[in-house]
Amino acid sequence: MPKIKPTGKQKSIFYIHTVIFAIATILSWMLYDKGVEGWAYPWPAWTTAAWGLSLIGHWCAVYLSYDDPGHEEYKRQEVNG
Repeated sequence: MPKIKPTGKQKSIFYIHTVIFAIATILSWMLYDKGVEGWAYPWPAWTTAAWGLSLIGHWCAVYLSYDDPGHEEYKRQEVNG
């Protein structure tokens, strides 16, 4: 199967996603325990993990996509029943 080359727009959207993730993660970790004495529940770990997984999925969709040669045949059969 041939690999699909990502377009410039797909790459730029991924890079924007990465920058926003980095900024939001840094801010949330800097702000999470302000004013708390002692131990504070590390709530940013959940958002960091979830958003990080979505970022990995976005990277896979952009850079690891392959063309499906049977997709057009599948769509034709779906329409014709």
